[in-house]
Amino acid sequence: MTKSLIIVESPAKARTLKKYLGKDYDVKASVGHIRDLPVSKLGVDVKNDFAPQYVTIKGKSNIISDLKKAAKKADNIYLAPDPDREGEAIAWHIAHILKSADKPIHRALFHELTQKAIRAAIDNASIIDQNKFQAQQARRILDRLVGYQISPLLWEKVRRGLSAGRVQSVTVRMICDRESEIDKFQPVEYWIISESLEGKNPPRFIARLDKVSGRKAKVENQEQADKIVSTLKKAEHTVSAVDKKERKRYPSPPFITSTMQQDANRKFRFPAKRTMGLAQKLYEGIELGEKGPVGLITYMRTDSTRINDEAMAEVRDFINKDYGPDFLPSKPNTYKSAKASQDAHEAIRPTDVTLTPEKVAPYLEKGLLNLYTLIWKRFVASQMCPAIFDQTTVSIQADKYLLKTQGAILRFKGFMALYVESTGDENGETNGKEGKTDGSAIIPDVATGDTLKLLTIDPKQNFTKPPPRYTEATLVKALEENGVGRPSTYAAIISTIQDKEYVVQQERKFMPTDLGKLVNELLVEHFPAILDIEFTATMEENLDKVEEGKSNWVKLLHAFYGPFEKALSAAKQEMKSVKRQGIPTGISCKFCDGSLVIKWGKTGEFLACENYPTCKFTQNFKKDENGTIIPVEKEEPVDSGEKCEKCGKPMVFKHGRYGEFQACSGYPECKHIKAQTTGVKCPEENCEGELIQKVSKKGKVFFSCNTFPTCKFATWDKPVPKQCPNCGKPFLLEKKTKKETVLKCIDNACGYSEPLA
Repeated sequence: MTKSLIIVESPAKARTLKKYLGKDYDVKASVGHIRDLPVSKLGVDVKNDFAPQYVTIKGKSNIISDLKKAAKKADNIYLAPDPDREGEAIAWHIAHILKSADKPIHRALFHELTQKAIRAAIDNASIIDQNKFQAQQARRILDRLVGYQISPLLWEKVRRGLSAGRVQSVTVRMICDRESEIDKFQPVEYWIISESLEGKNPPRFIARLDKVSGRKAKVENQEQADKIVSTLKKAEHTVSAVDKKERKRYPSPPFITSTMQQDANRKFRFPAKRTMGLAQKLYEGIELGEKGPVGLITYMRTDSTRINDEAMAEVRDFINKDYGPDFLPSKPNTYKSAKASQDAHEAIRPTDVTLTPEKVAPYLEKGLLNLYTLIWKRFVASQMCPAIFDQTTVSIQADKYLLKTQGAILRFKGFMALYVESTGDENGETNGKEGKTDGSAIIPDVATGDTLKLLTIDPKQNFTKPPPRYTEATLVKALEENGVGRPSTYAAIISTIQDKEYVVQQERKFMPTDLGKLVNELLVEHFPAILDIEFTATMEENLDKVEEGKSNWVKLLHAFYGPFEKALSAAKQEMKSVKRQGIPTGISCKFCDGSLVIKWGKTGEFLACENYPTCKFTQNFKKDENGTIIPVEKEEPVDSGEKCEKCGKPMVFKHGRYGEFQACSGYPECKHIKAQTTGVKCPEENCEGELIQKVSKKGKVFFSCNTFPTCKFATWDKPVPKQCPNCGKPFLLEKKTKKETVLKCIDNACGYSEPLA
């Protein structure tokens, strides 16, 4: 009989555990959540203290049966999903379905997947944290109450398929508010006056006007600039002060979830979703040759910068041996965590600092290696000595004007020998990459009282700039600073608001779509509390209190739902129906005296006459870089030279949302569309059919066997007639991700993948 059963949520995590635990343990994976609120209805009994109505998630029945069978054979059961709220909820639901096994159930928390940590977690296993579970349950119910009751309202008033969310809608508001600030911004003119100067010793250097008669310089127009330039040309330039001091630059703390997402986005342009996916793989275990699966980093959902004593001793020993004692501080560097930090987990760090990026590089694909290198360097650098600069500030007096220049010389690299945190400038670009130490100019050796020679004066006109649009890195930072959501949810939030077409990214910056602006306007008007940033942040704090056992989850929901229910009832009556009215564009209709408005359909935005249904004119449109609407003229269909097999009329080439296709010219009387072949034989055994392209009722392209309904094989991914070089399967699938398009084997067990050329 198996002595112990360990249940985790991930098959990859299960494989890593099996390597360390041996035959005395049976390790199973739940593959995420096994129960949740129902998809088809609210699933919350509002009148009975918000009792949730949990159901088995579709496709999880076999997994549950397997877990029950394994539980009957075990003496002890250890529930070991991730050590966070979601993991606690998964553990709680697994415990619920395994009650009938009547076996001791323990909760094990794996903060890192190393042999020592795994054994310690099992030895110190306790019980499920009810407070943590109730905090997750409260969040889930809150999100369900908001999403499942506001979303249908948007379907009725705007278009079907829209969604609202307690946190996602606030995120959209932040992006819309920023865009509004940009639209309202009035640039203000200002001038910068720089001089090229020369002293007794080289090199030449640049100084900038700083003060006028002891006050901060403020040059507002060319007239003022010309007067200053005229005076400076005649004035004697004398060094009035030379200030030399040592400046130290200290390393950044080791990563927490949000800072990891920000730095990965700035350095590698990784979306938060990709960063978290890569980090999950590094945590759960990577195959390192003969070593087998090894968990390379600690748990990646954390808001604490804490490092345990053992890991601290290991990294200090590593720095001393590999970089030398000059790079090792006399005592460990410590960092303060944020006020709201739970401190339940350590910072994100390598589980074994001796596993350098160079050592693991042969086993990691590029994305995994980039992220691991970033985590490893940040952690090691966080425990190194500061960089030391000699900073010099020179003040120059010319008449009533004071000019200044500043320079620095790097005396000791310290942590900068290994890692420099990147920062985003106002345009969303990055600076501070490794190897760049300081952008300050080199200043010649000058002394107080020295007279300087004026070489050139350069007055430059500038204008103040509006606040920058959010990049993914700055949006994550803003969400964290405002207390909206939690770092573990940022990736999902950012993904959702783009999938719902509320925002788009242009040149890596978020802009609200017309749909996003409209939905935001409606929600802010009718649900001001839900869309309030401070209210959302307070709700997060209240959920934290539930987790800490300081607040009751049911009371929290009652306090929220009363005002929300009133707002919902009022909105159902008062919210305007844009579905019927549309958004005015000022563009005249070609067929009547009406104007065109923007409306939304299943395939997105389109122009329609305001006089519908009297006038049924519609037209597609696009927008230029300034947001101006440009109607798109419809193309005339081209004769294909073939006849419709159903009615005999000519078949024509048309262009649709999914590209060119052949359709009957007799549309709408005849709706026949010729199937597009793929050249790929159906993979089902004993089937002689071929895979063809089809379009679902909801307008989504898929590929299925042309012998349907005899053969029911179908796939959403495009089949490509290319044999898998790994396992020999006859074709590959074209898989599109947000990052790239790849060709992958149809057999998931094979795992072969290659970039699409």
